[in-house]
Amino acid sequence: MKPIRLGIMVSGRGSNMEAILKEIDSGNLAAEVGVVISDNPTAGALNILAETKVPTLVAERSAFRDKESFEKVLIGVMIEYRVELVVLAGYMRLLGPTFIQAFSGRIINIHPSLLPAFPGLNAQRQALDYGVKVAGCTVHFVNEQMDGGRIIAQAVVPVLPNDDVDALSARILKEEHRLLPQVIGWIGEVVKMPQHTH
Repeated sequence: MKPIRLGIMVSGRGSNMEAILKEIDSGNLAAEVGVVISDNPTAGALNILAETKVPTLVAERSAFRDKESFEKVLIGVMIEYRVELVVLAGYMRLLGPTFIQAFSGRIINIHPSLLPAFPGLNAQRQALDYGVKVAGCTVHFVNEQMDGGRIIAQAVVPVLPNDDVDALSARILKEEHRLLPQVIGWIGEVVKMPQHTH
C-alpha cells in the first residue's frame, strides 16, 4: 500500500510536525511528507527540517499582492509535490476559500481545545478562564469557518486545580502529538481502500 502524501503547513516551533515525522520514521505511520510550507521565516519548525531531506518552502503572506495570489502559489506547490492530504500543524493563518476549495475535504487541523468550545487563539487560556474541569485537543476537517469544520477525533485531559496555561498546554500537547498522527493513519487507510467496481 502506497503511503499517503502529506503537505504540512506550519508557523511555529513545529512540535506536531516533528511528532508526525517521528511516527513515519518509526514505521508506525504509513505516510510520507511531500513538502512543508511555513509562512514564518523564523519558525522553529525550519530548524527541525534542516536535519531532514523534506522539501521546504517559506512563503510570507506579505510578499504577495493579496491573499488569493498567496494561496494560488501554495496550491501550486501542493500539486507539484502530489499532496493528497494537507495537515495544518500549528499554522496560524486562516485559509481562504481559494485554498479550501482546491483541497476540499482534504485539509485537517489540530486545535488545543475540545471544539466547539474555545475556538481561535489562546484556547488554553480561554479554558482556564472559563473554569472547565476537562480540556483537550481536536483534529477536524477545515472549512471556511475558523475551527468550524467537522470533528474527526478528540482527546481529553483533566484540568488540575493548580494549572496555569503552560502546565495545561503541555498536557494537551502530549495528546496532540499522539492524536494527529493517528488520524492521518486513519485517513490514509480510507484513501487507499480498494475501489470495488460493480
